[in-house]
Amino acid sequence: MKEIWSNSWKKVLIWVCGYVGILAFAVAGGYVIVKSEDEELRRTAKQCFIVTLIFLAIDALVSVLTNINVFASSIGYLTFLNWVDFLLLIAKIAVYAVVIVMTLVGAKMETTVRAAVEEEHKKSELAKKAEAEKKSEEQKKPAGRADAENKAGAEKRSE
Repeated sequence: MKEIWSNSWKKVLIWVCGYVGILAFAVAGGYVIVKSEDEELRRTAKQCFIVTLIFLAIDALVSVLTNINVFASSIGYLTFLNWVDFLLLIAKIAVYAVVIVMTLVGAKMETTVRAAVEEEHKKSELAKKAEAEKKSEEQKKPAGRADAENKAGAEKRSE
């Protein structure tokens, strides 16, 4: 049965689920880790799990600090936490976007390299065939004809 999704798009889906949230990743990444036989997909799911956990831990820390602000009631502290939350969001978007782009570019490069290797293989096969045909033609030439060609060439040179 033909696969609908290529490996690169499966990897992109795993990373997108990691960006969306831990529950979306738990479904997609967990399924890949448990059921997939492709080691490359498993590795991608594990890497995404680690990145998702890092952002989850940082987000939990910011939430704890925000709740501490409830007791402190400081405007400067609240502004600082808003900036930290904003920078965290930008970092999360940047990290996931870079990884997704790297996955797609890597897949395109891999496809390009594979196509180039196949093209070189075809060229070498054609060259081998042409060489084999040339040798078989030389072997099929009658000996008398080759001698006549050599004599004609020698006469031309002597003139």
